[in-house]
Amino acid sequence: MSNQLNAPLGVGEKLKLAIQKSGRLSEDSIKLLKDCGIDLRNVKDRLKTEADNFPLEIFFLRDDDIPQYVEDAVADIGFVGENVLYEKNKKAEVVEQLGFGKCRLSIGVKRSDDYTDASFLNGKKIATSYPVLLQKFLNENNVTAEIHEISGSVEIAPGIGLADAVCDLVSSGSTLFMNGLKETETILQSQAVLIENKNLSEAKQQLLNKLLFRIQSVKKAKKNKYVLLNAPNDRLEQIISLLPGMKSPTVLPLATEGWSSVHSVISESDFWDIIEQLKANGAQGILVVPIEKMIL
Repeated sequence: MSNQLNAPLGVGEKLKLAIQKSGRLSEDSIKLLKDCGIDLRNVKDRLKTEADNFPLEIFFLRDDDIPQYVEDAVADIGFVGENVLYEKNKKAEVVEQLGFGKCRLSIGVKRSDDYTDASFLNGKKIATSYPVLLQKFLNENNVTAEIHEISGSVEIAPGIGLADAVCDLVSSGSTLFMNGLKETETILQSQAVLIENKNLSEAKQQLLNKLLFRIQSVKKAKKNKYVLLNAPNDRLEQIISLLPGMKSPTVLPLATEGWSSVHSVISESDFWDIIEQLKANGAQGILVVPIEKMIL
């Protein structure tokens, strides 16, 4: 990738990015671009804008339309939920998972129903905004059911007698619960992804590589914490063994004899367990700092 990052770009080339104009992915998409150091011109109530410091043109679209725009090369790349991408079944390739907009597409039935497995759905009416993904799930489980496609408020369908079950996006499950439903089967785990047109020019592929490099650096930073602590020299070996860091921890002598300052990086997932072990081994003055960018 390093050779591609340094290669000369076509004069005047701009990468065209489609993102959701409103809704759950819109703010996170804009924030990611800003975290990548990309300055956007006024984005409020706009259908199109440009970046001031990166060759990037941004289209604000309905999320359902983004896969089609990317397939047709109206946009070169897009930020879109996997649920939308796979439902629309367009010819666009996933380049990177973005780590936000996480949800799942699940089957929900009435809380009083005795649901054991997918065979329960045989002969039932299922309301959904995702008929393609639902039909794929039914086919894989040899289930014959009647699909009612509706565009919104899917969770109320069983309560008003429109359907026996639903297939809908779930985050916390509270919406299902409030409508007397329970989650049973998960059809798809979804998050926002970066997709690309399959026929990008070489110049635009180079631009995409530059953008990907920034995105990956921001993602790595969010998964890690920078840790500084004071350690007694007689426990340094034990403390260092807990802090592998990116290569190895940095150790600097303190003015106080017999003590050193140790600097390292800890994975977010291991953070609390490691902190407890550090304290148990005599570490003091532990300072934890968020990382803005992380280049390996």
